[in-house]
This record gives sequence, C-alpha cells and structure tokens, in this order.
Amino acid sequence: MPRHLRSWLVVAALCAGLMTPVTGALADLPPGGTFLDDDYSQHQGSIEAIAALGITRGCNPPLNDLFCPRDSVTRGQMAAFLVRALDLAPTTEAPFTDTAGVFYDDINRLAAAGITRGCNPPTNNRFCPGNPVTREQMATFLTRGLGLTPLIPPPRPGPPTGNPDGTAPIPAAARVVDTSSPDIVIGTGTPSSCTSEAVVAAVAQGGIIVFDCGPEPVTIEMRETAKVFNDTGPEIVLDGRGRVTLSGGGENRILYMNTCDPDQVWTTPHCQNQDHPRLTVQNLTFVEGNSKGEEYDGGGAIWVRGGRFKVVNSRFFNNVCDDTGPDVGGAAIRVFSQYQGLPVYVVNSTFGGGEGYGNVCSNGGGLSSIGVSYTVINSLFTHNLAIGNGANPAQPGTPGGGSGGAIYNDGNTFTLHVIDTVIEDNHANEGGGAIFFVSNDRSGTLRIEDSTLRRNPSDGFETRGYPGIFYLGHGPPQVVNSTLEP
Repeated sequence: MPRHLRSWLVVAALCAGLMTPVTGALADLPPGGTFLDDDYSQHQGSIEAIAALGITRGCNPPLNDLFCPRDSVTRGQMAAFLVRALDLAPTTEAPFTDTAGVFYDDINRLAAAGITRGCNPPTNNRFCPGNPVTREQMATFLTRGLGLTPLIPPPRPGPPTGNPDGTAPIPAAARVVDTSSPDIVIGTGTPSSCTSEAVVAAVAQGGIIVFDCGPEPVTIEMRETAKVFNDTGPEIVLDGRGRVTLSGGGENRILYMNTCDPDQVWTTPHCQNQDHPRLTVQNLTFVEGNSKGEEYDGGGAIWVRGGRFKVVNSRFFNNVCDDTGPDVGGAAIRVFSQYQGLPVYVVNSTFGGGEGYGNVCSNGGGLSSIGVSYTVINSLFTHNLAIGNGANPAQPGTPGGGSGGAIYNDGNTFTLHVIDTVIEDNHANEGGGAIFFVSNDRSGTLRIEDSTLRRNPSDGFETRGYPGIFYLGHGPPQVVNSTLEP
C-alpha cells in the first residue's frame, strides 16, 4: 500500500473515532514510544504510526511528549493532520475571518485545496477552528481530499406531487411546456454526468432544458445558484421529467431570476414590467435550498423578479430562508413583480406534504410575494412553518416575522386564487397559519375554491370566521365550496 494512502487511512480512522490497533499492511510502519500517555491505549500502534509519518506532533507543545488520546479532534487540528498527510502546498489565500492562531496556515492550505468551504453556509467566511469535527464532516473532508466522487443517494420518494384528489381544469397558460425538442440536454445518460456545473451553465444559456441522467431518479447537489440571464430565452424551461431532484445541500439557493439585476443583464428600462424571461420549472423536486444571509432575501429554493414565472408538477422539501424579519419570506418560492400584474401559476405541486418535509422561513413557509398575484391549482401545502416573531411591522423588541405558515402575500393590488388545493398542518407564530394576505390599499382579493384548509394554527392572530387566515383586502375572502376548519 502506498505510504500516503496508509497515512490517510490512519487519519480517517483517528478523526472518525474508529481506530484499531495497527495490523496487516499498517504493521510495517515504524513503532516507537513517541508519547508518554498512550501505553495503555488499544490504539497505541496507530498513534505511533501517524507520529512516525509526521502527521501528528502531539498535544502539548513545545514538549509534545503527550498525545491526549481521549481528547476529541478540533477542526483546526484536523486541518493540520490533513495538510501533513496530503503535503498540501502553501498559499497566500486567507478566506476566513476567525483563523488567527497556530493552525492559520494549515486552514488556509486546506481551503485552497478545496477540502473545506467553511462552517457558516452560505456566507462561509468562518472556519470555526475550535469546534469538534463530526463524523459526517470527516467523511466530506476525506472525500474531497482523496478526490473521490460523492455517491449520489437515491432521492427520498417523499410525498406525492400535488393534491392527489385535485381535478380542477388547468388554464392553457398554466400547463406544462412541450419539451420534446429541447435546446439543451444536461447529462449523457449517467448520474455522474448530471452536475451542478452543468445545470448552472444550462440555465445561464437559456432555452428549453431537459436532463439525461439515466433511467433512475437522481439528486444533483447545487454547489452554486443557477442564475437566469435576462438576454437569453425568452422562454426558459427547466424540465426534470419526474426523475430529477435539485438540492441546495442546505447551503445554497437553487434557482434565481431577477430582471432588475444588472449582473444578469438589464435588458429594458422597465425591468419590473417586461414580458421576458418567461421561466417555467416543471416535473422537478427542489430540496434543502438555503437563502439565509443572501442579498435578496427569501426564496430558499427559487427567487424571481420580473418577467413571467410558473411552477408545474414540482415538489419542495426542507427549503429554508432567514429565521426572522418582518418581510422576509418564501422558504420555497419568493416572487417580486410580474409582467402586467399577471399571476404566477402554481399547478399540481407540493410544498412539504408530510411530517419532516416542510419548508421553514420567518414568513411564508411555502410561497411569498410582494404585490404579486398567485393562482394555485390542484396543489398541496403541509407542515410548513413561519417561525419569525413580532409580525409586520415588527413589534418593539422583536425581530419581526412569523406570518403565513404556507402562503404570505403583501403589497397593494394583487390576488390569491386557491383552487382544488389542500392546505393543512401548517403553523405560524403570529398570523395566518395557512394564509397571510394583506393588501395595503385594500384593493386585493382572496378566493378559495373547492379547497380544504384545516389544522393551520396561528399563535398570534387571524381573521374571525376564517380559521388559519389573516386577511385585509377588498371585501371579505370569497370561499366557494370549500372547507375551513381550525
């Protein structure tokens, strides 16, 4: 066995807490009595082996005659182990703000090699050198350090797509887009060919995009956000054909479109009211998107401003955005402005759908918008949470938020039309366990048709006679052939 691989095996075992006495191929490493405190350890052979290789120098400088075998390993110490084992090159990069100290150089080398990305996603400007290394973190360190390709586990089957009993007709503008003649195909027939980089590049190019990742379901972990460029398209369609999950990995927002962002090309002088790009996501699952700390808040999975947008036959599980804030919202989807005030269509889609799958944000666990209309058809919202506190505007001494467990709508003139949809078991710390709807100029309207809303507690406030709903708009909410229960 090559010397560097032996050392890696020992380091891996040491840091994962799995050390066993040196036997077999490791037995030829030089024995010795480097440390005074490992004589009675069952792992003495392994400890002395990594000392002989120079991977560890001890725990009590400058004497370094102790190993402290019962102590856990910190992230800083781990950086030193990995740098010595891999002989990583020096660097002038210093990406973290909290690494001054004995492991400063090691941590910087580890980051330059791409083995660590930081400890506070998505910002990742800290390393947390004093924190212990968990076994799951160690697995990732070793996978990156050894140049291994992470195995992509099959996606959890998860709750179904949409309301299984939903039968409402779908308007032509809200239907799936024909993708039988795509402009771009992501992948070449294998799971490993479907990468984050390929998705980012395809979305940047625009057009009709499909996937060829093989016959089985796949999960693609997005290492960066896929961003729409406004001078492409004008039709941009992302179609997973029911077999693709895009994961933010708990670190990244997944998809972003903003017609008013000059970095994405400002194409008209009226960026908030232009008819393109027209973005459709269909037959996809979005999981573990995270927009915490992003410049444009909310939208843990998808953030959209301008143009047109619709979601068809898609699922959203375990996406998050900021925990607090009076107007931060949309763990799954956040939308600002649509062309000529036309609605965002959400069709046959699921947000949460079961215990352990819900989306979480300060406001609007599922959907959020400012001044944007939604038409939601044959869809399912369950177990989504609005976890802020202090409402909007924020009450004195509070950070604000906590409204709209499933859906949060604010602004002036807009509509929310919920059709043949189930909204249940969502929760808001403040108002509207199911729906928070505030039209500031009282011109907006809410219509609930052929739908069921139940078990959506609001800990703070809701509109009398409409359990789970807080509503301020033009006239009372219109409830047609629907069930509203506490």
